[in-house]
Amino acid sequence: MFTGLSAFPLTPLRDDTVDERAFAGLVERLADAGVDSITALGSTGSYLYLDRDERRRVATTAVEHAGVVPVLVGIGALRTSQVLALAEDAQRTGAAGLLLAPVTYQPLTDDDVYGLFEDVSAAVSVPVVLYDNPGTTHVTFTDDLYAAVARLPHVASIKIPGVPADAAARVQAIRDRVPADVTIGVSGDAFAARGLNAGCDAWYSVIGGTLPAQALALTRAAQAGDHAEAERRSEALAPLWDLFTEFGGSYRVVAALAEHLGLVGPDSLPRPVHGLDGAARSRVAAVADALELGTGGRGVG
Repeated sequence: MFTGLSAFPLTPLRDDTVDERAFAGLVERLADAGVDSITALGSTGSYLYLDRDERRRVATTAVEHAGVVPVLVGIGALRTSQVLALAEDAQRTGAAGLLLAPVTYQPLTDDDVYGLFEDVSAAVSVPVVLYDNPGTTHVTFTDDLYAAVARLPHVASIKIPGVPADAAARVQAIRDRVPADVTIGVSGDAFAARGLNAGCDAWYSVIGGTLPAQALALTRAAQAGDHAEAERRSEALAPLWDLFTEFGGSYRVVAALAEHLGLVGPDSLPRPVHGLDGAARSRVAAVADALELGTGGRGVG
């Protein structure tokens, strides 16, 4: 469950309400593609914009429509009591694991972050993924903090940010500090091939939630040891990675892509977040059409 491709789908909204039908369709599409796990309510899934009831319903929908594919559910929130309530809700839906990002308004110390994971690990009965996403959460993990949290009960994987050029050394440095049974997963989609080729066990993937065929092809090449093919597939998607950089991250770009492909309705992001403007959306559509991203496994293949 904590190796291979974990696909992070959008949680689309329509008229400021979660579009459960569209979300169910996204989940079924991922299950049909054969992803290794589905992570609902990650950053791509807009988890922090949703209230507890909305998040419970999204988790339930994901589990109900994922078939045999295990579902991980994001439980990040500002207060520990809220995180624990969300963890209980997710477990009751049948989630196979939990994704925990420490989020903050006031800066958190390392002791604060460790205490959060300590409280959660003592309360849950399913595995937990440590979600390190400093650009969004404004919380930065040190290797010492990785090591401490990874030794807690139920912590099963670490989702690290994009890897540097010396990726193998970076992955090994983390692996040397954490228990052998804790997997390391790369995020930052442009770095996926580099991270997987350097020894990461998993790819926690934004595009995997919208373009599962393309993400799976890259993942399977890396898992088979065909590093050149994994890099080739990543380079083929470089125009998409360039859009992520140009528009300040993947969130708005992936929403525009899913809307262009007809997977979700228009204006699918939660206010106050506005999607890309018309000119930018045209850029996304042009890249999608040029790469044939609407053709399932045939695109960028």
